Amino acid sequence: MSDPKTIISEMCQNFYRLGWVSGTGGGISIRRDDRIYMAPSGVEKEKIRPEDCYVLDLEGNVQEGPANPNLKLTECAPLFLSAYELRNAGAVLHSHSANVVLMTMLARRIDEELSVLEFTQLEMIKGILGHGYYDTFELPVVDNTPRECELTESLRKAMERFPDSPAVAVRNHGIYVWGPDEVKAKTQAECIDYICEVYWKMRSAGIDSHISARPQPASV
Repeated sequence: MSDPKTIISEMCQNFYRLGWVSGTGGGISIRRDDRIYMAPSGVEKEKIRPEDCYVLDLEGNVQEGPANPNLKLTECAPLFLSAYELRNAGAVLHSHSANVVLMTMLARRIDEELSVLEFTQLEMIKGILGHGYYDTFELPVVDNTPRECELTESLRKAMERFPDSPAVAVRNHGIYVWGPDEVKAKTQAECIDYICEVYWKMRSAGIDSHISARPQPASV
């Protein structure tokens, strides 16, 4: 099995090319048994090396620090840990996908703390665990906060209210996506990014995304 630190370094470079982790934003975490590996905070993600990663236990205690003592643990840590606890995730990633950020501005509010985006009848929905083409994928959206760690409570509430979603988006900020392993977390993040891009372009083109695409029977 590949070294999770190396995988994190490679994924950060890939996500940088996609524009998901520009600046020093975003993050990636991978779980291996009782150890959790995390990219550091405040670092240009495309420059992260394997030895820059942290190693934590399941309670979030640092077991191994990076080679560079000037690096610090990401503020995403409690959010990543929530996905490991509540979803038994094998990997969690946080991106600043522009497509997702744009769509969060259109989310329908369902209470004071939570909003939702609904997607259906796009082929890429099939790439989201437990969803088919005609299903409605509900993506919960929570409001942003000044600090990343302050999102923890609202993210946990969203996860509990929407158990079928492998992700929680943050309004005007980005998204957290998890999966049973780093491959599935990555592919689901790509599918959600694609779906958000298509829906945004549909809206921009004046196409009603709520019109059913199901073929109608021919008239007799």
